[in-house]
Amino acid sequence: MASSTSATVLLSLTITAPYPKPTTCRFLLQPRNRYLNLSSSANFSAKALFSSYNSNSVPLTKELETNCNSLTLREICQDHVPDHVLGRMEELGYVMPTDVQREALPVLFSGNDCILHAQTGSGKTLTYLLLIYSVINPKRSAVQALIVVPTRELGMQVTKVARMLAAKPMDPEVEQKSYTVMALLDGGMLRRHKSWLKAEPPNIVVATIGSLSQMLEKQIFKLDSMRILVVDEVDFIFNSSKQVSSIRKLLTSYSSCNNRQTVFASASIPQHRRFLHDCIQQKWTKGDVVHVHVNPVKPMPSCLLHRFVSEKSKKAGKAPSTTLIIDFLKASYGGSLEIILLEDNMNFNSRAASLSEVRQGGGHLLVSTDIAARGIDLPETTDIYNFDLPKTAIDYLHRAGRTVIPDRM
Repeated sequence: MASSTSATVLLSLTITAPYPKPTTCRFLLQPRNRYLNLSSSANFSAKALFSSYNSNSVPLTKELETNCNSLTLREICQDHVPDHVLGRMEELGYVMPTDVQREALPVLFSGNDCILHAQTGSGKTLTYLLLIYSVINPKRSAVQALIVVPTRELGMQVTKVARMLAAKPMDPEVEQKSYTVMALLDGGMLRRHKSWLKAEPPNIVVATIGSLSQMLEKQIFKLDSMRILVVDEVDFIFNSSKQVSSIRKLLTSYSSCNNRQTVFASASIPQHRRFLHDCIQQKWTKGDVVHVHVNPVKPMPSCLLHRFVSEKSKKAGKAPSTTLIIDFLKASYGGSLEIILLEDNMNFNSRAASLSEVRQGGGHLLVSTDIAARGIDLPETTDIYNFDLPKTAIDYLHRAGRTVIPDRM
C-alpha cells in the first residue's frame, strides 16, 4: 500500500444513467493540483475543485502508480487532439510526456486557464500547442488561437513546431483540411500579412507584441473568434517597459478572459503567488486558473555544471561591445570554430542567418546578448560563458538553460 501527493491516479467506472447505454469514464486525479477531471467518449464531462485533499484517502498500489506514470502522450491526448496531429507528434519523436505535460494537459483539456511554470526545455511549447489543436476548427477561417512571444527568434521557433504538427497527413485516403499558422513578427512584411488576414484569416497566429498591436490598433483583424490565448515567457513581457502596456491592453481591452482560455508560460515567474493573485484580480485569467509548478525545488536542470572564474583580469569600467569582443576573438582565437554574432541591434535577416548557422550543427562560437537567453533552442550547445554576469538570478537561469539539448520542446 502506497500513496503519493505527486502521482497521477487513473481510475475508471461505468456510468449507466442517464445514458441509454453504459458509458465508461476515465478519471485523472492529480493530488498536487487538487484537481479532478472526467472525460469519456460520450462527451460526458465534469470538473471540480477541491478545497482540501487527503492523499491517504486514495490507496495506490505500486502497480497502479507505475501504470499512471507510464501513460504515453497519445493516451493522455487521444480523446482531445486529432489523430493526425498525434501521429505527427510521434513522428517528431514526442512519445512519452514530460512532467509538465503529464500534469498540465489534463487541466488544460478540462478548459481551465493555466500558468505553466517549469524548467527550460521541459516541454511547455508542445503542451500549449496540443491544447490549441484540441480546440480549434481548421474548417473555420478565423483566428482561433494567438501565441504571444517576446522576440522574433522565439516566434520563428514556435511557428516551426506548430507547422510541423499541423502538416497534412501523407495518406491520400485521409481527408483533413490543413491548419494555417501565421507568424506575425517584428521585422516581417506586415503589408503581406495584412492581405492574408483579410483574404483568409489563419487558424493560429504567433506574434510579437509590437507587430500584433499595430494590427489590432489599425483594426486589420479582431479577436472575436479567439478561443486560446498563450503568452510565452510571460514574466519577460510583463517586465519589459516596451511591452507591458501592450500586453495589459491585449488581456483586458482587445479580448475578455471570460471568452477565451488563457495560458501563461515561463521557466521563471518571480513572486508567483502575487502573480497568480494579480491574474485573477486584474481579470487576465478566470478565477479558477491553475498554477502548474513543476519541480520548484530545482528550477534548473540538474545535469548542468556551474563554475565561476575570477574577473581579476577584466578591466574595470564599461563593458566592451560585442563588436570589440568579436574582433578580439578573431585576432586571438586559433581554434577551428566559426565565430558568429547575435545581438538586438542587428537587422532581422542577419539575426535569422546567425541562428540558422548555429542550428545547422558543426562547431560554432556564438557571441550574443540576452536575445539568445529566452526560450531559443540552441542544439548541441555544451558551454555558456557569461562575459558579463547577469543582473539577476532569473537572467542566469535562462542563459544557462540554453545548454539543455531540447528533446521535448
